[in-house]
Amino acid sequence: MQVGNGKSIVNGIAIGKIKIYKEPERIIYEGIVDDPAAEVARFEAAVEKAIDQQTVLYEKAIVDAGKDIAEVFMVHAAMLEDDDLQDSTKEIITGQKRSAEYATKVGFDNYAQMFADMDDPYMKARAADIIDIQGMVLDNLMGLDSASMQGTEPAILVADDFAPSQTVKLDKSLLLGMICIEGSSNSHTAILARSMNIPALMQCKEVQDDWDGKLAVIDGKNAVVYIEPDKDLLDTLKKRQDEDRKKEALLQELKGKPSETIDGYNVHVYANIGGPADVGAVNQNDAEGVGLFRSEFVYLNSKEEPGEEEQFTAYKRVLESLAPKLVIIRTCDIGADKTIDYMHLDKEENPALGYRAVRI
Repeated sequence: MQVGNGKSIVNGIAIGKIKIYKEPERIIYEGIVDDPAAEVARFEAAVEKAIDQQTVLYEKAIVDAGKDIAEVFMVHAAMLEDDDLQDSTKEIITGQKRSAEYATKVGFDNYAQMFADMDDPYMKARAADIIDIQGMVLDNLMGLDSASMQGTEPAILVADDFAPSQTVKLDKSLLLGMICIEGSSNSHTAILARSMNIPALMQCKEVQDDWDGKLAVIDGKNAVVYIEPDKDLLDTLKKRQDEDRKKEALLQELKGKPSETIDGYNVHVYANIGGPADVGAVNQNDAEGVGLFRSEFVYLNSKEEPGEEEQFTAYKRVLESLAPKLVIIRTCDIGADKTIDYMHLDKEENPALGYRAVRI
């Protein structure tokens, strides 16, 4: 049995065979072209087609994940329409006399790097969105189609990362779980997986090519994947999966109904969240608001102490998305099993005291 660890997106269990997805090979001509004007026209046509594709993905995402999450594809459309991005790409075509494919690769890579270099984790994660729309433009230019990435049998898909457009295209009836070697818990792909309630692991570095076709179990609660688990472990996890499904089915029956006791007493039911990425699940699961915005995740998901503007942006996005629902934000809560190296906290006899509440 092999074991892989990662960052869990959904606490559920997925059981099935692994299917490793390989990106289609894009061979890009890097030489000089004879007709730059024709290449510009090709680029513009490919971008227009990609914008139209965002509308299709938006409508599918509304059904699969809800309107809030689907908005990512309207953001992608806006990125594709960005004058700076288009002009810088066309300048490579006309100024350097390069192909539309080469210009798209270089121009979009430069734009993505601009986001990747930002300090804000949310903005940093937007680099993946630029790479996503780049892939769609390149596929349009080269006549490629990644729709067959799933195959025809239910499976746990494994890839370096999944673009949001790829995630939405997937057939949910065949998608048991997702494992990314790279990825981010702030990415739109992670948000989509969470909204669609698909067990997923990000940053699972132990993935091996020989996992392909082998039976695996994602245990989201413990952020681990087991490859070819022994019978006892498999039976235990199957039992847990069955129990989870029964609980989920029972809870689904309660959506839309008043939160009321048998004798008529109304009870407000709120959700706990770790950041803006969880907003879709709040609405999707009929919560009346947020009882606890666990602000420590703004710290835990950052490599250095988040500044005031970064925190303000995270809280503002949640409040705007859920208004007029109540959102309760707690102060930083670090200590015990939640440690952060950059805080350089002293070791104490009672580590549970931590950096929280009145101690702040």
